Amino acid sequence: MHPAYSAHSLRVRVGVLALALSAGLAFPTTATATATEVVPTLTVEEQRLTQAVPQEILARSGFDAVTPRLARLLAASHSYARARQVVTREGAALWRRAVDRVQGRGPAGGDLSRDDDRPLYWARLGMTSQVRTWQPGFTLTDGQRAALLDVLERTSRGQTDLRLPPRAKGLKRVLVTGFDPFTLDRDIRISNPSGATALALDGTVIRTADGPARVETAVFPVRWQDFAEQTVERALRPYLPHVDLFTTVSQGRVGRFDVERTNGAWRGGFPDNENIGRTETVPVTDPAAQPQWTTTTLPYAAIVAADTGRFPVYDNTSVTEIPVGGTEPVVRPDGPTAGSTARAGGGGNYLSNEIAYRATLLRDRLGLHDNLPGGHVHTPVLQFATGNTQDVTDPEFVRNRLDIVAQVRAILAVAVAAGR
Repeated sequence: MHPAYSAHSLRVRVGVLALALSAGLAFPTTATATATEVVPTLTVEEQRLTQAVPQEILARSGFDAVTPRLARLLAASHSYARARQVVTREGAALWRRAVDRVQGRGPAGGDLSRDDDRPLYWARLGMTSQVRTWQPGFTLTDGQRAALLDVLERTSRGQTDLRLPPRAKGLKRVLVTGFDPFTLDRDIRISNPSGATALALDGTVIRTADGPARVETAVFPVRWQDFAEQTVERALRPYLPHVDLFTTVSQGRVGRFDVERTNGAWRGGFPDNENIGRTETVPVTDPAAQPQWTTTTLPYAAIVAADTGRFPVYDNTSVTEIPVGGTEPVVRPDGPTAGSTARAGGGGNYLSNEIAYRATLLRDRLGLHDNLPGGHVHTPVLQFATGNTQDVTDPEFVRNRLDIVAQVRAILAVAVAAGR
């Protein structure tokens, strides 16, 4: 994710009844809102679900049945404990269903190509809409509803399904993360190749020159607030000490891969999927000891030198900084100067830079800098065929996504074999 501009913060909310009427969302009937009750409202992301493109993606993948199923199960839940069981199970099932579909297991559910990451994204939003607006026949506190939403987010993103295999001679363990689609107000059809990569590689074994490597994956939201609430650290902290390599992955520039050498501690303000912007130092625990920069420990020279696919791969060393004694940002092609203040890492100052910064800072704070290869890889922008401004997919779009996923797999094979 490497946006080129920023915008003012904006949060738009709509009433759930209007959404229900336009999208056909099913809501439980265990309780009925009266004219004096506050009707629950949806987020900006959930609001987009009513548009024709998301509905088509869901219908053409069979994922349009996910939200009605959750609605029925919630309607039959007569306690918070039961609702939590339902949400936990259904969230995990959505992740597993998406992984299985991409990896060719089970029915396709429609004619949308199996490699597509978008059914997971839109089905999850349908589920969170249900939980956010559910009116049970018992008292559900705001804290309990928030806890249900948190469980749903984590389980449906694979964050609770990271199954590292037991240590075995010759077997390497690799952790990879991806992202949701983003900039959806520019083009609601957008797919994110990093999310598609996560689904394609989860639980798979890559053959490398140094032996087999088992890959486990998860995806993250494109929302500033989730990152401020430590969603990255919460998901990765239990696993980084036990893997042999990790890489965060996101969509970057047109026609190229980048291995980002340096990550910066700065949020540049570009709107997230909730149309919220943040311009500030990346908020972390123990800010007094927070570095302005972190660095990759991926074997970038070996990755760049290898023939991994049709897209060129670059060792990106550029950053934007405010040098010591200065007041204005300066682009430094060869990395930051001593004592400078970050304004953009190699991967910019959006959430792709931030996940790389947080993951590598966590690596360093866990004392793993010298023995754990890890960093960030930016994929090419996933493009539709020339002239396709309306169709949700086309053969070139699918080919581009498959090629990007295959090249990430090849990059990982090189990285595992090269180590550090």
